[in-house]
Amino acid sequence: MSIATLEIKKGLNVAAIREDFPILHQMVNGKPLVYLDSTATSQKPEAVIQVMDAYYRKTNANVHRGVYALAEEATAQYEGARKKTQKFINAKSYREIIFTRNATEGLNLVAYAWGRKNIRAGDEIVTTQLEHHSNIVPWQLLAQEKNATLRFIPVDDQGQLRADQIETLINPKTKIVACTMMSNVAGTITPIRDLIARAHAVGAITVVDGAQAVPHMPVDVQELNCDFLAFSGHKMLAPFIGILYGKRELLEAMEPFLGGGDMIREVHMHESKWNELPYKFEAGTPAIAEAIGLGAAIDYLNELGMENVRAHEIELTDYALNKLRAVDGLTIVGPARAEERGGVIAFAVPNAHPHDVATIFDREGICVRAGHHCAMPLHERFNLPATTRASFYVYNYPDEVDRLVETLEKVREIFKS
Repeated sequence: MSIATLEIKKGLNVAAIREDFPILHQMVNGKPLVYLDSTATSQKPEAVIQVMDAYYRKTNANVHRGVYALAEEATAQYEGARKKTQKFINAKSYREIIFTRNATEGLNLVAYAWGRKNIRAGDEIVTTQLEHHSNIVPWQLLAQEKNATLRFIPVDDQGQLRADQIETLINPKTKIVACTMMSNVAGTITPIRDLIARAHAVGAITVVDGAQAVPHMPVDVQELNCDFLAFSGHKMLAPFIGILYGKRELLEAMEPFLGGGDMIREVHMHESKWNELPYKFEAGTPAIAEAIGLGAAIDYLNELGMENVRAHEIELTDYALNKLRAVDGLTIVGPARAEERGGVIAFAVPNAHPHDVATIFDREGICVRAGHHCAMPLHERFNLPATTRASFYVYNYPDEVDRLVETLEKVREIFKS
């Protein structure tokens, strides 16, 4: 793998890293591509592309079933990726790592397989105003079905969780606390350890949405002591695959989410016995090539060093915040300090709809996201119908922020904002 030589005091060698991403070396509308939408999905390095290509060219076979050489090699690579994932988040066992389609499916799995067995009428489920819809809607459905109550920890004007509300809202009636580690709009890094500790103090389980955090900072599930953690491969340089971590004792006690092949040990006419973990929750043929690609992405991030990834994003986000604050009239959502947020900045331009703003950016070869970013309650909190969002990763550098700001000035001229 071609990868940058790292100098920790100076951060990542972004120029060298960019050489590993073929998609970045192209023109869009006659301008060099600037990709600022990694919060939605990250780009893939050559190492990930090559390992998936090699699987399809040399090893393409189903896993867990065949005894011939190709099938055994495919199984070894697939299960090897599971063990890399285990080590990446420091789970106790590879059996606590379940491959899903995406983080959304992982959160739904917990809502269905744990929630429907354990939630009763009158119980309370606590989440926050920061959440992506995938960490709201499954709990809405569960609460409606079980006649439980869904409560939200509010945020202040800086997009930080109201600490004074946590102890009141997480109380002896609470059975589930579901919270993001990092907002995909405000960028807020939540006090997740405090939330987990409070939840466990009242006997509740914790479900953490790590889709934005795991790709961007070191995450240790044993240190966090969370009960479940869901995240997505496609946001961390990998293909489109999801990962659910769960404590083994909880997973053992849960019924399967989906039924079919590979999740069974025995099937008879009127009853079945389930397979062992993690296969009990992986019905049917899995995303084999995607899992192998995930393993390669984890290797890449490990070589970069997650501490270095985080340090680079703090530096770049701080630079971007300072530049964007100089743009007259701009509304920026989220904490003021880069250390308190991830590498994502959502903003609103006066008199300009975010979709129009994003279209102008596209003409300049700049990829940003426009809309409510699957976080409508948070936008309602700030009285914004939508925002434009720029997000950063290991392959972005300050010159791209400068192009973002230069284009924003053009937007202001067009809309007289």
